[in-house]
Amino acid sequence: MAKIYTKNGDKGDTSLFMGGTISKSDIRVDAYGTVDEVVSTLGFAKTQCKESEVLKIVDKLQYSLFKIGAELSVNKDKSVKKPKEIINTIGKKNITELEKNIDSILKKIDIGNEFIMPGTSSGSASLDMARTVIRRLERSIVKLNEEIGIENQNIIIYINRMSDLLFVLARLEDREKNTKKIRGIRKSKK
Repeated sequence: MAKIYTKNGDKGDTSLFMGGTISKSDIRVDAYGTVDEVVSTLGFAKTQCKESEVLKIVDKLQYSLFKIGAELSVNKDKSVKKPKEIINTIGKKNITELEKNIDSILKKIDIGNEFIMPGTSSGSASLDMARTVIRRLERSIVKLNEEIGIENQNIIIYINRMSDLLFVLARLEDREKNTKKIRGIRKSKK
């Protein structure tokens, strides 16, 4: 029987992918730990959502987040040879795919110009929760980039687009429902 515990982290350190250890308080651990949190939050969202298009896209997002988590957890030591399957796995084509998804969904829904109150359904509420965790992940990755740098700058853009995509996915999930909007807060576009 395989063991789930190793006791290696009992003193506050954790192992990096491809060797090395760092403190669990390190910004890298915060970043890839938040990736794990988003993957789980999206997993919960899948149990709540009904729209097949939403479920299909969320599944792809989870898969891409696994790749991002692996990339963020790789030892940055230049002497460590990193497999090509792990580095720069998120590229411009992935960003373009998210943008196409957003544009396609926006043709099917009307988001108006008001703020939208989360909670119309359990599906949209869980997607909105995932979106807020993605926003926290984005802040964590930007901080990581500022402090020690990340090799793949496309990750920052991809995560930013993912939060936009989750917003429209939540609206798609509720397109047949009466969504509560908060008027008078946003300025109208002229």
